[in-house]
Amino acid sequence: MKRRDFIKNASLTGMGLAVGNALTNCEENTSDQNKELTNTPKNNSKRASPIVVATWHVISATAKAMEVLNQDGNALDAVEQGCRIEEANEKGQTVGKGGLPDRDGNVTLDACVMDKHGNCGAVVYLQNIKHAVSVARKVMEDTPHVMLAGEGAKQFALSKGFTTENLLTEASKEAWEKWKIEAQYKPIINIENHDTIGMLAMDKNGDISGACTTSGLAYKLGGRVGDSPIIGSGLFIDNEIGGCVATGLGEEVVKTVGSFLVVELMRQGKSPQEACEEAIKRIVNKPNSNYKNFQVGYIAINKQGETGSYAIHQWFSMTKFQNGVNEQIQSGYFNKT
Repeated sequence: MKRRDFIKNASLTGMGLAVGNALTNCEENTSDQNKELTNTPKNNSKRASPIVVATWHVISATAKAMEVLNQDGNALDAVEQGCRIEEANEKGQTVGKGGLPDRDGNVTLDACVMDKHGNCGAVVYLQNIKHAVSVARKVMEDTPHVMLAGEGAKQFALSKGFTTENLLTEASKEAWEKWKIEAQYKPIINIENHDTIGMLAMDKNGDISGACTTSGLAYKLGGRVGDSPIIGSGLFIDNEIGGCVATGLGEEVVKTVGSFLVVELMRQGKSPQEACEEAIKRIVNKPNSNYKNFQVGYIAINKQGETGSYAIHQWFSMTKFQNGVNEQIQSGYFNKT
């Protein structure tokens, strides 16, 4: 199933350390007895092999990311290079060149990256620059800022050697022309008019990085920005715990700061799968939730290389590359009706 057709443990524990009677002759101050250590990740000597996971069926992208890891590249290099594959895929119509435009016919891109140190960079409403994910990395590495928008983001990209090109392909222009006949946006489950590639990677050192890139909601109002470039919503990495990326209707992800939530649930002891499921439940259990009419999906990874994925509706999938196997995995889902 194509993306367009769809639209444990790094745990924490409170630990009491009491100094027993057998140590009463030690020179430690007795006031240090019964110390409380909280929110400290459990030490786990298990080390996973390099792994790449991404939203949807994107085996070419995950293959490129794993190629980087196998050549001793780091996780940040891997996710950037993997996402660039989809940004150059004109047939995808959801990312980079060929992405479906806003209602005025402009292809606008959003992207972000986050590394093992918690550094991050993002661009929003970027036009005429194909590789938004690479511009986001430049924002992170070459500026004191986290996010650049619109014309400012474009001018920054040009100053860094990126070149402009028309991102509206004939296929996407034709789809836009047909949409203008009625000019309505009504999300249809599993035929969402937008999407994202979100990617997470862990390298041989056990370090995790992530990236998101998208052309956003098709036929959106000019200037609309979704969850994908927002750190904590579309992407979040905590290298002590794990990482998460989101896809689907970005407005709903933002409302629960979804990717941050998944990572924090893993911090509390949940597996990646359990954390993704709980984050989806936070959305569908909101008062007056209209979840039957939109899709959201999460994928996650922890420091032990365990993964999880879950969505509101059926047909969301994750691509996973580990131990020489590059495969699409259908995700579990909440709405069984």
